[in-house]
Amino acid sequence: MSDSEFPLVQFMREGFDPVAELARIRTEQPVFPMEIPGGQTVYLVTRYEDVRAVLADHERFSNDFGNVIGLGSNQEDPGGLGFRDPPEHTRLRKYLTPEFTVRRLRRMEPRIEVLVEEYLDKMEAKGSPVDLVESFALPIPSLVVCELLGVPYEERADFLKISTNRFDFTAGPEASLQAINDAMAYLTDLVARERENPGEGLLGQLLRDHGDDLDDRTLASMADGLLTGGHDTSTSMLSLGTLWLLNNPEQADRVRADDSYTEQVVEELLRYMTVVQVAFPRFAREDLELLGQKINKGELVLCSLTAANRDPALGEGMDEVRPERPVAGTHLAFGHGIHRCIGAPLAQMEMRIAFPALLRRFPGLRVADEVPFRKLAIVYGVEKLPVAW
Repeated sequence: MSDSEFPLVQFMREGFDPVAELARIRTEQPVFPMEIPGGQTVYLVTRYEDVRAVLADHERFSNDFGNVIGLGSNQEDPGGLGFRDPPEHTRLRKYLTPEFTVRRLRRMEPRIEVLVEEYLDKMEAKGSPVDLVESFALPIPSLVVCELLGVPYEERADFLKISTNRFDFTAGPEASLQAINDAMAYLTDLVARERENPGEGLLGQLLRDHGDDLDDRTLASMADGLLTGGHDTSTSMLSLGTLWLLNNPEQADRVRADDSYTEQVVEELLRYMTVVQVAFPRFAREDLELLGQKINKGELVLCSLTAANRDPALGEGMDEVRPERPVAGTHLAFGHGIHRCIGAPLAQMEMRIAFPALLRRFPGLRVADEVPFRKLAIVYGVEKLPVAW
């Protein structure tokens, strides 16, 4: 690999695995300086403990979107909490946190089970073969977000199109930007309607409890962040996890038979796949030193979640899937610190329901053709997953 490719190494994989160069960097220079177009230097952090330390340190590192566009910190967040710093991040997250406790989310479990069965019915009716991404892994997360937010049933088909277009980058950046604008326009209108007549979903609950503290645009931005964080990531995990299970039939049989084992498999697959390859960018608030590397105020630090979750310091065989490994609560697939993904319990619930339901419905499910993996993706996954039964 040439020096010119180093700025891309954190996004490159070979099948399920990060490229070997990433492991070499983690061993030889765990805070790795890279020059990106424009002459700016960014620093790639790769070891597990160092990544945890950076992600937990919001005193020395900023997530503020103003750093990205070179403007002041009063610029509007592009969606969600990932580009906000305390105290604004703290203020907004406290509104969402009660809605994402395991106890509160259990009320969604029956609805997720129904959604999964509905789409398995559609797959069965369509007949073999199908693209599992299009037929199952893509719509399920979007409709779970619909259920969470309280999108009216009659609008869910249109919302599914909007959210799917949001993550379709094949038509170029202008089309992607238009899809983002369409999503924000819909969500802003939905918030306005919910303010008039709050429903039973998350938006209605937030408006009942905190309506005087949240304006429509801020609440729509928070909803958009939940869509961004919970859609493409869950689609990728459902696709990659299914592919791994189909390649490992003994493990698939155990998932069909044992729900408690499924929970172990889900946690280990989250670590192993690490579909979000790098955390939200951090910017140095001050001149500092990290493992002997001097970093100037304002310079960008990227944390490789992929490299961290495969760090041999965590134990033996980290490049293998070992479901018996006690990784729950330790892996960094959802990030770490104050910016850890707030929707993690919901994503885990989706997978615990979807994997065994899919495998039980189609016991003869198999990969039907070559599987194209994404290239240079922040969120890793497959372009399609042709399956037959």
